[in-house]
Amino acid sequence: MSQVAAGRVADPRAPVVLVVDDDAAIRTVVRWQLDDAGFRVVEADDGATALRRIRDDHPTLVVLDLSLPRLGGLDVLRSVREGQAGRSDLPIIVLSGRSGETDRIVGLDLGADDYLVKPFSPGELAARVRSVLRRSSPELSGEAIVVGALRIETASRKVQLDGQEIELTPREYDLLLFLAMHPSHVFTRSQLVDRVWNCSSEWLGEATVTEHVHRLRLKLEQDPSKPRLLRTVRGVGYQLVEGE
Repeated sequence: MSQVAAGRVADPRAPVVLVVDDDAAIRTVVRWQLDDAGFRVVEADDGATALRRIRDDHPTLVVLDLSLPRLGGLDVLRSVREGQAGRSDLPIIVLSGRSGETDRIVGLDLGADDYLVKPFSPGELAARVRSVLRRSSPELSGEAIVVGALRIETASRKVQLDGQEIELTPREYDLLLFLAMHPSHVFTRSQLVDRVWNCSSEWLGEATVTEHVHRLRLKLEQDPSKPRLLRTVRGVGYQLVEGE
């Protein structure tokens, strides 16, 4: 069963952490620690539910126990990294009672971003969550992202090009930010619908991406017909580069 953490009211813009553990007492401890640290929390008590919550709730990060019923934690981790839950790069912290080096190595080799052994000290998990988010999602840490002459101030959502501020709509900003977080990486329209709009291209046509790219080029490019920053890779998709 998934639920938003009770207690103090979380900022609706705060990162969402999915806590996966079959022990209700552990989930309660983790939930209150993360709630006190300013995160929003949803829960799952088994592996199959966890994968469904990842697809449905779009969490920012997952805290994942290894010993789960129906589908083990390592299987959940493997499924996520293979893209079966929609986001292969979703940050995951393994929370486990297994302290052996072998388990730690296997978890990290499968793509865990961090590994924390139970019992853990109060506040340590929240610190680990913040650390992983700083590494994986700089937009959540308030750090500026710079790609060539383009600068994105993530805390204020301000965008500058060659020192001049550019006015963007919220969705234009989200699309530009995502591309700037992965400079030179080529994304298909379908991938951008999934990652920026958080839905399937079956529900939101890929033409929406094309239109938003066009609008961004009008605001960012000296000659939108010959883009230097936001480029089309023919037959594949789009990429953001530093420019010439």
